[in-house]
Amino acid sequence: MFLHIGNNIMVRKDKIILILDLDKAGSNQISRSLLNKMMKKGTVQNITEKGKEKSFVMTDSEYYLSPISSSTLMKRSQSGSII
Repeated sequence: MFLHIGNNIMVRKDKIILILDLDKAGSNQISRSLLNKMMKKGTVQNITEKGKEKSFVMTDSEYYLSPISSSTLMKRSQSGSII
């Protein structure tokens, strides 16, 4: 099954390692440091407009900043829906 994470991007559910709420991650120094390092390396795909990022999605091979909240993504991933 696939999960729509925003901007017409679909990822396989079985490849998702982590879905992180960016508001909560911003208050955690370790999470913030990890995200900053990944952004500097250019390994994170921002699939939304700057400033509209709500969640960080890590798969086994790619990283995304999504405009969809982590709670919505989790609900979608737990339902049988692909959207």
